[in-house]
Amino acid sequence: MPNRHFKHSKPKCDLTQLPSLGMGADDLIMDFKRNYSHRLGRDEYCRSPHYAYEALSLTITDRLIERWKKSFSAYKAQDCKRAYYLSMEFLMGRTLSNAMLNLGLDDAVKKAMYDLGLDLEELQESEPDAGLGNGGLGRLAACFIDSCATLQLPVTGYGLRYEYGMFSQAISKGEQIENPDHWLRNGNVWEIERAERTYRIKFGGHTERHRDDNGKEKTRWVETHDVLAIAYDTPVPGYQNGTVNTLRLWKASATEEFDLQEFNAGDYAESVAAKNTAENITMVLYPNDANENGKALRLRQQYLLASASLQDVIALWVATRGNDFSEFAAKNCFQLNDTHPSIAVAELMRLLVDKHNLPWDEAWQITRQTMAYTNHTLLPEALERWSVNLFKQLLPRLMEIIFEINARFLAEVSAHWPGDSARLRRMSLIEEGHEQMVRMAYLAIVGSFSVNGVAALHSKLLQQGLFRDFYELWPTKFNNKTNGVTPRRWLANCNPDLAALITEAIGDDWVTDLSQLHKLAPFADDKKFRKRWREVRQRAKQRLVDYKKQELLMDLNVNALFDVQVKRIHEYKRQLLNVLHVIYLYQRIKQGDTQNWVDRCVLIGGKAAPGYYMAKKIIKLINNVANVINHDPDVGNKLKLVFMPNYRVSAMEKICPGADLSEQISTAGKEASGTGNMKFMMNGALTIGTLDGANIEIREEVGDENFFLFGLTEDQVESLHQHYDPVAIINQDEELKAVIALLECGHFNQFEPGIFDPIIASLKNPQDPWMTIADFRSFVEAQKRVEMAYQDQERWTRMSILNTAASGKFSADRTINEYNDEIWKLPKVKV
Repeated sequence: MPNRHFKHSKPKCDLTQLPSLGMGADDLIMDFKRNYSHRLGRDEYCRSPHYAYEALSLTITDRLIERWKKSFSAYKAQDCKRAYYLSMEFLMGRTLSNAMLNLGLDDAVKKAMYDLGLDLEELQESEPDAGLGNGGLGRLAACFIDSCATLQLPVTGYGLRYEYGMFSQAISKGEQIENPDHWLRNGNVWEIERAERTYRIKFGGHTERHRDDNGKEKTRWVETHDVLAIAYDTPVPGYQNGTVNTLRLWKASATEEFDLQEFNAGDYAESVAAKNTAENITMVLYPNDANENGKALRLRQQYLLASASLQDVIALWVATRGNDFSEFAAKNCFQLNDTHPSIAVAELMRLLVDKHNLPWDEAWQITRQTMAYTNHTLLPEALERWSVNLFKQLLPRLMEIIFEINARFLAEVSAHWPGDSARLRRMSLIEEGHEQMVRMAYLAIVGSFSVNGVAALHSKLLQQGLFRDFYELWPTKFNNKTNGVTPRRWLANCNPDLAALITEAIGDDWVTDLSQLHKLAPFADDKKFRKRWREVRQRAKQRLVDYKKQELLMDLNVNALFDVQVKRIHEYKRQLLNVLHVIYLYQRIKQGDTQNWVDRCVLIGGKAAPGYYMAKKIIKLINNVANVINHDPDVGNKLKLVFMPNYRVSAMEKICPGADLSEQISTAGKEASGTGNMKFMMNGALTIGTLDGANIEIREEVGDENFFLFGLTEDQVESLHQHYDPVAIINQDEELKAVIALLECGHFNQFEPGIFDPIIASLKNPQDPWMTIADFRSFVEAQKRVEMAYQDQERWTRMSILNTAASGKFSADRTINEYNDEIWKLPKVKV
């Protein structure tokens, strides 16, 4: 769709040139009042903090836009190579406090709001979370684009503007209740609609062959049902460096508002049917794909993201360079964040071959030189596969292209391994069987020049397991990029007291070079510093107590060990193992075994996918066990179990600084990386964990003596599968036997008989892939080591300081520098 511009004669001056906006408190007050009164139309009688939040956000946005335009101009002037980060999820959380920090406006805004008699914290709490993600994948994408701006790399994020984000979770009678998260109910003050960046996205129809003017056979995709993708841009500021990059999110819209003939005929529902069908594509984050309608909608979402983003990049290219694509690969790189955007491989081929008339071989060379693929999962069931029939129905031209890619690829495999039909079947992009399926991860590998995992173990297991055949064909294509998190949000912003103490000790360079935290290590031996560190962390725990007391009407013992597990509820993450340990502790209390006891508050939070039956059962079990323990007078403050509802980014910002112990207890070989472990470590929490994901590298950095290791290794898990007998393990361990007996007798579900039978059956199943029972005893022994360490507060504080000091590797800045040095190869552009 062509860009729209207004017509005008040559202006006498630059219409966009304005004096720079001031950054002092008085400047902010003046602009705040103007926005509050004129742009929002409010007066002194308006008492809603929401409008004050909007006025402040508009004031900050104006300053972001100044730097945003300069950044774009700098990239354009340098004609530099650019990268584009395609992700179905961007779990941004709240923007205001992060924007204030990155612009260096914290002190000025605090003074301005104080002078205006406004509570800044209340305004910040008025902002809804931008929950455009399910968990770690989306939060990682948010961290990465923050780091790209801080490192002054020309990177644009591309995603979808879901009307409803990740559902809001409530708990009723222990059960998860999903409520809509209409985060856009009051609009989004941080975004700018770019109607001129609107593109047609084709669905359905069929293809037909024809010959062009030169006699070459071409393919047309015709009689399609088109949808428009409209761009909405959000500024992403770097840390106090003048750079502001772009997160561009696509909203689906109908090509016509409604069918006027249908409307005039009185059929009102049909007149807006096309509009509703189109807008449904970006209505809800990740629809439930348990049925065909859900699957079709998810594929539509993925294609809209890929097509709109690629059309956008190519439109910018053609506007400046015409139809000459000889330098396209040298100037552009697309990073596919997991398998969801892998349809971009086929879509780029379609655009280059069908729309811009490039020969197949030339288009394929460009595609394979511009696409890079990040894999985020070791679970085979999480690698997306789409029905060929569904593909033919929704994206017939793309299916033809995938068939052609596959035919040419299999010829390459056959030339490398002649006669190896088994390998051809394993590596084919099309999985044969009862129903043909498209293996999207394989499409991403075949069409990319780089394939990376997100932790050392994860990358190793991809090469030796899931993608072994491809690794043997292209060993140099595979690499590792251990994940990281942004220290701006996850330390400087969410834990300002600890950040100030660190800065006082070692200076503030750590905010943009987290490796500087190693300078903290000597302070672990300084008694006065340990005392101050402990006081800062105790205040953070008190803030967490106050937050939970307000939310749950429950008071927690601030001197207890805060034992935290917050993440998506999934069997492989083993919240069940955590609950079994809580029941074990409960039994000790009931039996009077409390010598040298350490009071403990176990805090668990996370959401279960709406269609994930077992995960929902686990939430129910956690809440039922909590209800019994927390109301037992024999237990008192010795043990508390709390399920924290509606876990989200803004909640993690409060939980993370107050955690003592970080539970990273997934079955070895199942977690790709994990990033919650990094956030907790950065804030001084100690980790109890298996040798899984990034835990391995965390332990290497901090040392075994400052990490609580337990459990089977990945190799041991694999070998035990052949003869795993959880019932025998239970019978040989009297304490575990008592825990299971308490579950089986219905102690935690006296009025709901049988509701936990599926959980008990899964624990006892010899085919249980998560091997929860196998790791129970090792977990209990590791928790005893935790208790011994916590009883010696000087020792615990020393370990806490050393964990923060060793967390430098886990900055997203380091990760992005590696992506850039080894994959993207972008210049750093100063603004």
